Amino acid sequence: MMELLVVSLSLALAFFALLDGWYLVRVPCAVLRARLLQPRVRDLLAEQLYAGRVLPSDLDLLLHMNNARYLREADVARAAHLTRCGVLGALRDLGAHTVLAASCARYRRSLRLFEPFEVHTRLLGWDDRAFYLEARFVSLRDGFVCALLRFRQHVLGTSPDRVVQHLCKRRLPVSLQVEPPELPEDLKHWITYNETSSQLLRAESGLSDRKDQ
Repeated sequence: MMELLVVSLSLALAFFALLDGWYLVRVPCAVLRARLLQPRVRDLLAEQLYAGRVLPSDLDLLLHMNNARYLREADVARAAHLTRCGVLGALRDLGAHTVLAASCARYRRSLRLFEPFEVHTRLLGWDDRAFYLEARFVSLRDGFVCALLRFRQHVLGTSPDRVVQHLCKRRLPVSLQVEPPELPEDLKHWITYNETSSQLLRAESGLSDRKDQ
């Protein structure tokens, strides 16, 4: 019995010491919770909320939430969001998957120790290769938007249009052609920046005819 306990503790220690343990636990748990315990969201563009609180492990040397933690919390919230609105299920049905291709963050005010917050995630739209999502970190103390993050979620194995059409086909008795919403102007500028950056990097590498994933 004692040997089994020692082995279990050693494996747990190795899991958290050698791997990003909490991340590997939290994302699957968020997906399972969204799939089994939370209601489905039929509106693909609806905003969804994910609650959080700043823990001691989230702090940097200035005793506020580490900048990298915003990206991690947004990852967890985004996984739950895409599960509840059906995108992850549609990707699985189509034999496809999605990867994060680009992100940007604007930090407006620090989140302090034990401060409660919500991540407000919404789908802004899509093009022929990717979904574009936004995450707002809202302090529950006063409703202030402490950080704003944008994401380009690239689709591999199919297209965003096919994913959306698959969702509509499952939910409606007739097939409808769904047009993507108009993207915000600032997001268009960010997309243009990413495309320009990709072109420059491909030219530097001598791969001008090859597209980024």
